[in-house]
Amino acid sequence: MSATESLLRLVGSVSILLWGLYMVRTGITRAFGGELQQIIGRAVSNRFSAFISGIFVTLIVQSSTATALIISSFASRGVIGLTAALAVMLGADVGTTIVAQILSFDLSLLPYILAVTGLVLHGKNRSSKMRQVGRSVFGLGLMLLALSLIVATSEPLRDSGMLAELFGSLRDEPLIAILLAALLTWVAHSSLAIVLLVMSFALGGIISIELAFMLVLGANLGGALPPIMATLNEGDLARRVTFGNAGFKLIGVILVLPFVGVIQPYLQVLGDDPARLVVNFHTAFNIGIAIVFLPVVHIAGRIWERLIKSSNGHQDDELPRFLDENAVNTPVLGLACATREVTHMAEIVDQMLRGVTECLESDDYSRVEELIELDDQVDNLYDEIKGYVTRISRQEVDQPEGDRIVEILMFTTNLEHMADIAENLLGALEKRSKMEVGFSKEGLADLLTLNKRLTTNLTLAINVFMSGDVAIARQLIKDKSRVNKMQNEFVYAHMERLKEGRMDSLGTSSLHMDILRDQRRIHSHITAVAYPVLEQAGGLRKSRLKKSS
Repeated sequence: MSATESLLRLVGSVSILLWGLYMVRTGITRAFGGELQQIIGRAVSNRFSAFISGIFVTLIVQSSTATALIISSFASRGVIGLTAALAVMLGADVGTTIVAQILSFDLSLLPYILAVTGLVLHGKNRSSKMRQVGRSVFGLGLMLLALSLIVATSEPLRDSGMLAELFGSLRDEPLIAILLAALLTWVAHSSLAIVLLVMSFALGGIISIELAFMLVLGANLGGALPPIMATLNEGDLARRVTFGNAGFKLIGVILVLPFVGVIQPYLQVLGDDPARLVVNFHTAFNIGIAIVFLPVVHIAGRIWERLIKSSNGHQDDELPRFLDENAVNTPVLGLACATREVTHMAEIVDQMLRGVTECLESDDYSRVEELIELDDQVDNLYDEIKGYVTRISRQEVDQPEGDRIVEILMFTTNLEHMADIAENLLGALEKRSKMEVGFSKEGLADLLTLNKRLTTNLTLAINVFMSGDVAIARQLIKDKSRVNKMQNEFVYAHMERLKEGRMDSLGTSSLHMDILRDQRRIHSHITAVAYPVLEQAGGLRKSRLKKSS
C-alpha cells in the first residue's frame, strides 16, 4: 500500500469518526434535549452539583462543545448564572475524557453489534425518540469502527520517512505542535475526535508519547475555540462562559507544558500501553484543571464579568431575544426558545392595546406614532419566529412537537393580525383628534369597557399558549360569546343615541362603529388560541351545523 493510499484511507477513517460523533450528538440532543435542560436546571444550586451535571450531560451527548453551546445559550437567557455555568463546563471537560476512556478499550465486535442495533431501532415503525436513540447507537458503532480503521491504516505509515521526520521536528517545537492540534480541533469541532486520533497514532507507533501529550494539550485548547466562535454575537453573558472555559484551558496548558517530558513514568503506573497513556494524560489534565479551578470558580466569574462588561446600549426590540440558533437541531429546546419569543411578541401587542386605552381615557395622542411603530416590531418578530420554527420542523419531530409548531404558527399569525388591526385603530383615533370631535360620554365608556376586556383576555390567551390549561381555554371561549353579546349591545345603544339626534354621537358614528368592529375582530384572534387546546382535550364538538334534511 502506497503512502498516498494510506493517507487517503486515514482521512476517510477520520471522516467516519467525525460523522459518527455527529450522529451520536444530534441523536441524543434531539431525543432527550428537554430532559437535559431539566437536569441542568435542577443541578445549578451549587458549583459541585453543577460540575456533576456537566459530566453527566457530556457523557450523554458525547461532546463538550455541544454542552458548551447549550450552557452558553442558557446563560445568555438568564437560565443559569455565570458561576454555575463555568462549573458545568469544568464537568463537561472531565466528561469528555471519560468518553475517551471508554472508547480506548479493545471492543472489536462491538461496532458491528451497535450498527445492527442502531439500524433496528431506527426502523420506520419506531417512535421519533426511539429513532433518534437508534441514530446515536449507530453513530457510536461508526466511531468504534473508525478507530479500528485508523489504527489499521496508520501501521504502514510508521515506515514513512517523511512522516517520521515531520513528527520528529514537531517534538522539538512544542508550541507549533500545540497550535497544530488546536487548529485541527477547531476544524473538526471535536477535541474528543482529535484525542482519539492522537491515541491511534501513538498506538501505531507513528508519534512518540511525549509528542502525543503535546498534541493532547493542543486538542484541549482547540476544543474551547468552536464555542467561542459560536457565541461571539450572542451577548456578554454567553461569551463570559466560553471565554472563561478557554481561560481555564489556557492556564492549564501553560502550567503543564514544562512537565510533559517527565509525566510519562507516573502515568505508566496505570498502564504502559500507548493508548492508555494518552487517554490517561487527557483525563488527568482535565481533572487537574477541575481540582484547581472549581473551588475558585466564583472568583473567575467576577474576573470575566470585569473583562467582558455588560452592554449598556438600548436593546432593539425589533430583534429576537430568545431564538437560539444552537437549539434548532434539538426540537424540544428550539420550541422552548420559540415559545419565549412568542410571549415577547405578545407583550408588544399588549402594549399597543393598552395604548389604545390610554388614548381613549386621556385624550392624549402624543404617543400614537410610537405605538403605531410597534407594528413593525411585531411584523419583524413574526417573520423571525416563522423562519425559526420552519427550520425546526425540518428535523425529525414527534407528534406533540409537530402540534406545538402548528400552535406557535397559529398564535403568532393571530398576534400579527391583532397588531395590524390595532395600528389601524390608533391611526383612526389620531385622525379623530385632529378633527376636534369627541365621543359621547356613554360611547366612550363602552369603548373603554370593551378594550379593557381585550387586554385582560390577551393575558389569559398567553397563559393558555404557555401552559395549555384547558380550564382557562374554556373560559376564553365562553367569554367570546359574552364579548360578542356586549359588542352587539353597544352597537344597539349607539343606534339609540343616533335616533335621539345626539350630536356627539352623530359626529363620531362612523369611527365608533369601526372601533367596535375592530375590537370584536381582535377578540376573535385572541380566543383562537383556545381551540387547539380544547380540540386536543376533546372539548369541542365536531360541527355546529345541523344535518340537512
